[in-house]
Amino acid sequence: MTREAFIAVNARDVLARHGLDSFDALWRYGDEKDDLPRGKGWKKVTRIELMDANCEPQSFYLKRQDHQLARSLRHPLGEPTFAREFRAIQHFAHMGIPALEAAFFAQRNYQGCQQAILLTRALDIYKPLTWWFERWTTLAWRERQDLILAAAALVRSLHNAGRMHNSLYPRHIFLKLDDDGAGARLIDLVETRHAWFGERDRIRDLSSLLRRSDVATPGQKLRFFLAYTGKQRLGAASRELLSRVLKRAGTGSWMDKP
Repeated sequence: MTREAFIAVNARDVLARHGLDSFDALWRYGDEKDDLPRGKGWKKVTRIELMDANCEPQSFYLKRQDHQLARSLRHPLGEPTFAREFRAIQHFAHMGIPALEAAFFAQRNYQGCQQAILLTRALDIYKPLTWWFERWTTLAWRERQDLILAAAALVRSLHNAGRMHNSLYPRHIFLKLDDDGAGARLIDLVETRHAWFGERDRIRDLSSLLRRSDVATPGQKLRFFLAYTGKQRLGAASRELLSRVLKRAGTGSWMDKP
């Protein structure tokens, strides 16, 4: 049994144009020889490009899974992890937290296995922070500054909404540079949740990110933290917060570095 599918308004026409506006059609996409994995507990990610009515390409990532379940108090018997991610994407959009966009989602129970499809738009004009770190020394000072400020604003919007990413690594922050500065979006929202433990959860996110940002100098990390807190300089409260972040990250103190 297939539950009613979600189709984004801005994706409905192009999916219908290619006959891909149903669970069955997307499930079979590119696998006419039935080479999808068999057995329980798998997922497959495929990039697809579809021409719209104006002959412009629209790019997506088609994610299919069979019996990969996440258990929670709400779903003690488990639910597809893509269902959890889809809810997070919708919640982030409602809260105004920049993240990836869902174009299609549906799930079904097939021969005793829970299956799900999540189609998201490709973030082609964005690159993960890891990509930018590989080119860090070649970027102009202003470009690095814009990327730092965009990343800080993104994490601040996440935490201000009372959420935590719970897996906040540089590869999950996507950034772009343009004439107006930089933009940022979050991906991989499967583990996101309410920040039930307040500051402790925020510290966990921040320490995870800073621990894996070795390319950035102490001064650049400090600028990120100040932008995140909305401060011009460290005060008593922000200094205490940063001290706790650094202690958890195990990176040593650089609070007074230029």
